[in-house]
Order: sequence, then structure tokens, then C-alpha cells
Amino acid sequence: MSGTVKISVRDLNLYYGENHALKNINMDICEREITALIGPSGCGKSTFLKTLNRMNDLVENVRITGQICLDGQDIYDKKLDTTVLREKVGMVFQQPNPFPMSIYDNIAYGPRVHGIRDRRVLDGIVEESLKGAAIWDEVKDRLKTSALGLSGGQQQRICIARALAVKPSVLLMDEPTSALDPVSTSKIEDLMEELKKQYTIVIVTHNMQQALRVSDKTAFFLVGDMVEYADTKTLFSYPQDKRTESYITGRFG
Repeated sequence: MSGTVKISVRDLNLYYGENHALKNINMDICEREITALIGPSGCGKSTFLKTLNRMNDLVENVRITGQICLDGQDIYDKKLDTTVLREKVGMVFQQPNPFPMSIYDNIAYGPRVHGIRDRRVLDGIVEESLKGAAIWDEVKDRLKTSALGLSGGQQQRICIARALAVKPSVLLMDEPTSALDPVSTSKIEDLMEELKKQYTIVIVTHNMQQALRVSDKTAFFLVGDMVEYADTKTLFSYPQDKRTESYITGRFG
């Protein structure tokens, strides 16, 4: 663990119209660590995750106050280009969502958007990204076939490779294994362990065992509040708040 702060969140509030969805969130996310966000459905975990690369900008009637800094830069600065931000902060969603095109073109998509046209350079990025997502050996002989022909677990790793292709420094994962079987889930978890050597990862999960297995730190959200944020083993073994204890012992949620 590096202990170096990658993302700093200060006094973050988010409103959907009149609904106060995130309430005064303060936290530091350290680089090259996995930070898990847990809590019952509708408590603000995914909403918070999306504030980290401004995906909420795409939602009507959203108002955000406070500050989020990535490497010391305020990501809500009006002069900041969100395309550049999303290059640095990649996102992997709950349902695997490969584009309806070949495996190769899925991975090359981002680099092409950013102006890379040289075939040899693209070949290198595609191979490196697929290796980074631990799926190269499974697909290297079928790069020209549709990504939609892959299994759900493979599709999710293709989506991770697609995110890696633009060289982000942060990877956001919104319940990346909830639609997958146990074997695929295990592969994604092993992959996260490998990826955190290079990337800062923030994951939303409903699976408490997963949070325990993969994360360095865990934040517990409840009705828009971040109730508790601590080293994962500490939070699960010695929760400081009764609400955290009730949730992780299965009394509600």
C-alpha cells in the first residue's frame, strides 16, 4: 500500500432535483489500493462512484457541491475537459457491455478516438490491454470475431481491457461481478489484485465477502451518508458505528 492520496473528496453533496442523494462526503482514496463501497441498494454507492469521473453530468437536474481532486486537480473545474478526465478514470459497469464489433475493435476503440491510427501501435495496445485484463490467451486467435460471442465473464474482462487501453490511472468498477458465475467472479477478483499494482481501483459491491477478499479499505454508505470508512479488516472486525455492525452482520440490507 502506498499511502499516497490519489483522489481527495471534500464536503461532497449531490442533489437529484430536491433529493439530497449524497450528504457531505469526505474521504481520501489512496493510489494503488482497492477501495470498496458497500451498503444497501439505493444508498448512494453507485452515485458516488459516478461523481469520480463526472458520469452524473449526463443526468438531468443533478447539482453537485464540494470538491473532488484527482492528483491535486479539481475535476469539477469548468475548464477541465471531461473526455480527458474519463481517459484517466476508466469505468467498468455491472452488466458487461462490449460494443457490437470485433474483440480487436473493442479494445482499439478508445485509442482511435484519441487519434492513434498506426496499425502496429494499435496492435501493441490491443495485446497489452488484453494481457492486462488476463484474457489474451483466450482470445488471441479470434480477435476479428465479435466480442458478443464471448461468455459473460470473458465479456467483462474485454470491458476491463477496453478501459485499460486508454491508459487510465484509476479504474471504477460498479458491481463488476454481480452478473457473473463464481468461476468468472474469481477470475475478475484475481485480476483486480494484479491490476492494483498499477492502478487505483474503486469498486461498488453488494458482496461483503468480496469486499473482504479484495479491498484494502472499505466505506459503508447508508441513505446518502458515508457512515464509516476504514481499513477493510478493521471495519469488518471492529466496526465503530452500530449501523455498520448491523449491516455487515446481516441484520438489515
